[in-house]
Amino acid sequence: MQFKDAEFGRIFDVIVVGGEPCGIASAVAAARSGARTLLVEPTAHLGGHSTSGLNTGELEHMLRWTLGGVAADVFKRLGEFYGSGGPEYFFESGVIEKIFSQMLLESGVEVSFACGVRSVRLEDGLIRHIELSCGTLLRAGTFVDASYEGDLMALAGVDSTWGRESADEFGEEAAGVRLDAALRMAGTVDASGRLLGGLHGWVSDVRPGEKDHKVMCYNLRPTLTRDPAWRVPIPEPSHYDREDYRLLANWLEAEGAGVRLDWVLDLYERRHSKLEANNCQAAIVSLGYVGGQFAWPDASPEARKKLADAHVNYALGLFHFLAHDDSVPLPLQREMQAIGLHAGEFADNGHLPYRIYVREARRMRGAVVVTQHDVTTDRRKDDSIAMGSHFVDCHHVQRLAVSECAFVNEGRIWRPGYAYQIPYRAMLPQRAQCRNLLVPGAASFSHVAFSTYRLESVWMLAGHAAGTAAALAAQASLAVQDVDIRTLQQLLRQQGQVVDFLPGCPERYADGDGGWPAF
Repeated sequence: MQFKDAEFGRIFDVIVVGGEPCGIASAVAAARSGARTLLVEPTAHLGGHSTSGLNTGELEHMLRWTLGGVAADVFKRLGEFYGSGGPEYFFESGVIEKIFSQMLLESGVEVSFACGVRSVRLEDGLIRHIELSCGTLLRAGTFVDASYEGDLMALAGVDSTWGRESADEFGEEAAGVRLDAALRMAGTVDASGRLLGGLHGWVSDVRPGEKDHKVMCYNLRPTLTRDPAWRVPIPEPSHYDREDYRLLANWLEAEGAGVRLDWVLDLYERRHSKLEANNCQAAIVSLGYVGGQFAWPDASPEARKKLADAHVNYALGLFHFLAHDDSVPLPLQREMQAIGLHAGEFADNGHLPYRIYVREARRMRGAVVVTQHDVTTDRRKDDSIAMGSHFVDCHHVQRLAVSECAFVNEGRIWRPGYAYQIPYRAMLPQRAQCRNLLVPGAASFSHVAFSTYRLESVWMLAGHAAGTAAALAAQASLAVQDVDIRTLQQLLRQQGQVVDFLPGCPERYADGDGGWPAF
């Protein structure tokens, strides 16, 4: 849709909202297709999780032949920067931010920083303009919501959901509430019988397979180091309450003196003495601020700021607890005391990441809903615009007490992935709701299927397709639902995107799963 009767505001062919890797791929693809493109990033930094401590392309859990297009270009440039002799899938936040910026500059994408979308004017199923929080008015033929939360989609009145469908809704055996088989031994109540912080109810309160409105946990993903030359002291939390870590203290008491730090934190070795810290799935308590994510998907920007601060405070409190609490074995305390923030990252933010790791938020209810069946069995789609293949990977959602001395984690899914075709329809709102919006970020997937889609590399593939489709729609004054799929697919193939199953290439991840059980 092209608007030539501008009454106010600046006009573009394509406006992409969200400077995450998905949005960067969308904007680059649209601009390379000849569209005058604006990328709107609400923060001061591009790159989403990838420039806030998530320093892997996750290709260790994907079929690499499915990677193409703008995403492949990113990893090729990383390889050139590091002199790897090929694509590089492990990187540093500051390095990939520079590469993203260079690609946008080369493509002629204009970038707006530090203002999010405040309102949307929708008329007759078309977004006529958006207003940013700084008061700027913007118009475009086609809009792309590439954000993690799908805020533009929501402001436009497009149907969405969050949380978990029941096992019955789409016939998905992995859907709904999922209780871990392993019983965790630790005191779960205080002296008055109330549940400790970090526990969210009793097992008797839930039924396996039932739906709820809860998403998987989020966490801060800091870049740490043991190297004294680079080590910056980890700051104290703004508010520290030992009771927030009482469950961990109880478990340490029950487990004994042999507990190691890697039982609590995942610390991945990276270049330049950097340690990429992450939530440890096998841990009793780790960096995942379990429960702190529940209100995030539909929260206001102001509420999300408070929730993000709470996640940061939780992580800093956990580090403080591990380094100093009397319940922590001395060897573990000393190991934690020898770790600090890395001085080479996030210098303008106290060496802490710019944003927390939002794994899942809203999901559109669009023209089709991609389900577990579509990513495991019914994997071929006539309107394919990219290939997914990552493991089905959902972190824990909540912790539930079994008794006064035991609890279980709940929500984990971890299974080897299959190659599957991502349908164009998964990015399309229902026609009656909006005709000039594509949603490759909070796309129309069930929770289970989203657990294999929600990785930055996969999001870049979908973003590439959305950017190319947005340019086609804007230049031909088409509704996004009317873009000719054969034309789009041919363009994507010419751009190096992998759209088809390739003869001789494996369709199932079978190169080992690192010993992880299939939850």
